Amino acid sequence: MSFATWIAFVVAGTLIAISPGSGAILSMSHGLAYGLKKASATVLGLQLGLVLVLAIAGAGVGSLLIASEIAFTVVKVVGALYLIWLGIGQWRSKAVASGVPTAGLAAHPTFGRRVLTGFLTNATNPKGIIFMVAVLPQFISQNAPVLPQLAILGATMVTIDTTVMHGYALLASTMQRWFRDPRAVRMQNRFFGGVLVAVGALLFFVKPGHG
Repeated sequence: MSFATWIAFVVAGTLIAISPGSGAILSMSHGLAYGLKKASATVLGLQLGLVLVLAIAGAGVGSLLIASEIAFTVVKVVGALYLIWLGIGQWRSKAVASGVPTAGLAAHPTFGRRVLTGFLTNATNPKGIIFMVAVLPQFISQNAPVLPQLAILGATMVTIDTTVMHGYALLASTMQRWFRDPRAVRMQNRFFGGVLVAVGALLFFVKPGHG
């Protein structure tokens, strides 16, 4: 893999990462609700899910998954239902004003729960598999060992996505001061909950070969 090819992948990976999606929505939601430090656990989970998607795409399983209508449909439905369930939970979550230490800590999910939420969000996203199956082969040279190239591209993509998702979480966390009362928190919960439900519903319309 040449340096020019790697730079091209960095550009493509950055554009993919910053494009609005369930990961960005979740990062902003948790950044606003829990702050940047706690949202880092969510970002970690997102990256673990991304690594799984990269491994699936790199192993060629992604191509088989897209070719199999039944398998693709199962993944699509699971991912869509999970996002809808997540959105409903966000919509119905108790409104706790930020800046209230005891109440805020009691309302925050555990580190492991935030990691799991991030992981499942990316791991059950069929559009992520489609993106990687379509993108990765364009940057892999057939005249060199494939595994080292996949490792480089995977590490690069995870680094880019980690940076971008933390950026989304940081941007949202700076707005915490505007959400000091339960009414504002309730509006935030319903906004992000509604967006997650909408994204989940849109996944039902994703078709193999159409990213």
